[in-house]
Amino acid sequence: MAVYAMVHIDVKDAEAYGKYAALAGPAVAKFGGEFLARGGECLHMEGTGRARNVIIRFADWDTAKAFYNSPEYQEALRYGLPAAEREYTFVEGV
Repeated sequence: MAVYAMVHIDVKDAEAYGKYAALAGPAVAKFGGEFLARGGECLHMEGTGRARNVIIRFADWDTAKAFYNSPEYQEALRYGLPAAEREYTFVEGV
């Protein structure tokens, strides 16, 4: 069953976050992830929102967790985490 990464982001350092994005995209592709939403316009209807929102589909839990813990993605996070405030959640599809 598909698993979705839902990521909500406020970028504080665009240059450093650009380095994160350059590394994260290939890491997602390596694990068969598919970007369903990546930035773009959003409208927050309830609660506190973030400026940037990303949704990525992975084949299953094992693949999603392997992606997140992979050396490639952990390298990307070295740039991404200090450059932004974010929430990163995996959720099982229906």
